[in-house]
Amino acid sequence: MRDHDPSSQPAHGTAAGAGALPIAISRVSKAYGAFKALDDVSLDVARGEFLTLLGPSGSGKTTLLMVLAGFQRPDSGRIAFGSDDITLAPPHKRGVGMVFQNYALFPHMTVAGNLAYPLKLRGVGRGEIETRVARALDMVQLQGLGERQVDQLSGGQRQRVALARAIIFEPRILLMDEPLSALDKKLREEMQIEVRHLHQRLGMTTVYVTHDQREALTMSDRIAVIDKGRFRQIGAPREIYERPVDRFIAAFIGESSFLPATLRDGEAALGGQPLKLATRPAPMEAPLLVLRPEKLRILAPGEDGTALNLLRGRVAELVYQGESTLLHVDLDGGTRIAVRQAASAAAPPLPTPGGAVILGLAPADTILVSDTP
Repeated sequence: MRDHDPSSQPAHGTAAGAGALPIAISRVSKAYGAFKALDDVSLDVARGEFLTLLGPSGSGKTTLLMVLAGFQRPDSGRIAFGSDDITLAPPHKRGVGMVFQNYALFPHMTVAGNLAYPLKLRGVGRGEIETRVARALDMVQLQGLGERQVDQLSGGQRQRVALARAIIFEPRILLMDEPLSALDKKLREEMQIEVRHLHQRLGMTTVYVTHDQREALTMSDRIAVIDKGRFRQIGAPREIYERPVDRFIAAFIGESSFLPATLRDGEAALGGQPLKLATRPAPMEAPLLVLRPEKLRILAPGEDGTALNLLRGRVAELVYQGESTLLHVDLDGGTRIAVRQAASAAAPPLPTPGGAVILGLAPADTILVSDTP
């Protein structure tokens, strides 16, 4: 799978595209013995785009990032930054900023020393270094901490220093390898927004690796889902989530249950009952109906559901989760599915375990995917 021309992608942020470079990955393969970490992958990343490589452990996402950084050499294929073929270029000649999972800060240096290091390597003068360090500290909201030792910082502060060091020499491409994975949930979510805002201000082309689906949906212009060394789907977050191309994508991105459906002459059915669809489905083998918990609605007694696709069952369990309640419902056919109802004063009372329920699914949310890739 190769995505479309990067020039068709919109630039983001006030500085987007000013000094950034597009990336062209062409038929890249990398194997370790009999294991194919990357299997003939191609992808274009637009100038100034924030693209996330998302996949399970061992999918090939970090291998591809290391190939882009120059720490791994592909067995075949070509990598270009802008008009330059950098396939065989060493890491220090690629001009990329890199943020690692473990931060890779120098413990014997102060915060300012860590930030100054890449500038010193590039022969930047002392006065300019001081100016850039101060500006970088301000950008990541660490003003006044330049003289502090790295081991005196919190995890979130260390992550900010690592990010500032990666961008201080104004690289045209930024590569990030699961940089937020060591943070607690609250801080991680805060840093996701901060990194996104920083990208919008600076506009550098960014390739971000994560196995966290919510993180990818939150931060990305586009997501490239990779599994077993190949891209399974590439698209905007909403497209990936709401229009998955197959069962793997629907199961990996968010929560889903699946029911076997039939598809004949463009008409879909579930258990012999026609399904109302917003658009005519594409032909596919072994079609499945995707049920997202938040897309299912519990109908109030007597409510008219003729415009919806209806499912009937009984509540097996209620799980209170604060902002929402998760219901496990056993459908009449025997399949157990999940239904999520947001906490709201306007929401109808929840049924009790053992109670019968009718669930409604809007045609726009009635999605069919293939059970095979």
